[in-house]
Amino acid sequence: MTSLSAPTLADVAAHAGVSLATASRALHPSARTVRPELKQRVEAAAVELGYSVNAQAQAVARGSNNTVALVVGDIADPYFASIAAGVMDVAKLRGLIVTIATLPHDNQPDAQQLEAETLTALRAQRPRAVLFASSRDATADWSAFEAINQLAIIGPEAPGLRSVVVGNHEGAADLARTLSEIGYSDFAIVAGPAELSTVRDRVAGFASIAPGATVHNQSFSRDGGYEATADLLASGRRPECVFAVTDVMAIGAISAIRDAGLTPGIDVAVAGFDDIPLLRDVSPRLTTVALPLDRIGASALELALDNDGEMPSSVTVSGHVLLRESTPGLRR
Repeated sequence: MTSLSAPTLADVAAHAGVSLATASRALHPSARTVRPELKQRVEAAAVELGYSVNAQAQAVARGSNNTVALVVGDIADPYFASIAAGVMDVAKLRGLIVTIATLPHDNQPDAQQLEAETLTALRAQRPRAVLFASSRDATADWSAFEAINQLAIIGPEAPGLRSVVVGNHEGAADLARTLSEIGYSDFAIVAGPAELSTVRDRVAGFASIAPGATVHNQSFSRDGGYEATADLLASGRRPECVFAVTDVMAIGAISAIRDAGLTPGIDVAVAGFDDIPLLRDVSPRLTTVALPLDRIGASALELALDNDGEMPSSVTVSGHVLLRESTPGLRR
């Protein structure tokens, strides 16, 4: 009678005429190797019997597997999608698979609990590396992350942890300075929840150059940008320029300006931050602070996998201002 049970490693070893230990070393990469002829014999036996390597068992044996866990706020957001693309480029070169978990990047009451549950689940899966790119409360504690090996944080600087720090404050300050130089002086800032570190840093950077700018907080999304701008215009205030702390929010702001019967870039100028790929289809072309998003993702994975200490514990990535048609400038 033919057995319906899956072949085991012991079956492969017996079929190849080798010990169980030799069969294991031949099929499971390890520091100890076997002679090429034995390896070929074991591999041929595995194919003949239909044996497949148990990746989960390997992970338990060596303490990790061939996956990289990437935690983002919202994978549908082009900002996070572009970072993920950079992570995947490096992962592919290293023979790793990227898994993605999402955490809400608005300051929800249960955000810390969801974060803790996600970290616990990730540690149980034993990934080769964990990359954390979701926005957090600016005052949140990082101690829970210290137990994770091969970790890199994307965005804020996390004391004691490997980080790819995005130059949010400096980029927003450069943008405000550039816009002031071309004639704008009356600004409104459209932003996500004030507690989030990304929002805090970008608002503070812009306000350091344009201290009179008013701040209008909404959800960290396209709809949030629309609602904040619509409410602003409905109140009777028409700023010369709206700075949205992300390009996604800026896209919402442009729509709100149009729906108010105004012309974006002419009646109200608009600027964003990130330079997401989607901007190629936005009209008028959006002034923004360009970040190398794919390089940020790639650098984070390289940093997390750096076992030799050749890279610094913290890498800062700066943006640069791109002036486009949405801010043509004012003559006074």
